[in-house]
Amino acid sequence: MRKTEWIVNVVVSLVLAVSMCSAADNPAPKTISVRDGQHDFDFWMGSWKVHNRRMLKPLTGSKEWIEFDGTTVARPVWNGLANMDEYEGNAPSGRIRGMTVRTYNMKTREWSLYWANSTAGEIAMPPTVGHFDGKGKGEFFDKEDYNGKPIIVRYTWTVINKNSCRWEQAFSPDDGKTWETNWIMENTRVKE
Repeated sequence: MRKTEWIVNVVVSLVLAVSMCSAADNPAPKTISVRDGQHDFDFWMGSWKVHNRRMLKPLTGSKEWIEFDGTTVARPVWNGLANMDEYEGNAPSGRIRGMTVRTYNMKTREWSLYWANSTAGEIAMPPTVGHFDGKGKGEFFDKEDYNGKPIIVRYTWTVINKNSCRWEQAFSPDDGKTWETNWIMENTRVKE
């Protein structure tokens, strides 16, 4: 086993262990999805160019956005029951290095998404949990504090085709009544 594979397996194992402790904090509905979505992130495996559009001051009424480019490399783990990606971007505020680990729960048929960045150096909790609808759109939710206030966070994945997809992050300060999208990633596959 290569060192990189060993590290990936350790990280995924740690995330799974922590996820068992934090599942109660997830605001996503606890209904079991009818469809098996364990291959829903297969489209994401490989290398991507990423164009970011990010709101500077979410939930303040500001409409100021910044744009910057980055890259992502995604790989499967555990024969598709988990995956991870490594992200690097050059924002105006400096370099962003991050990692997402995604694990699939075969009982609930939902994915748990865990983000970490090199600045904090830790896996963000709670996980963002949800599933795809079978038509190329996935929604994932969690509850967090943002600037001392409780919010719901939503990630939306939209598969456009095998070489293009979009990810969005939105915040809701009013328990899901309204949403403010604050980060958009337009992803284009790097042809190998």
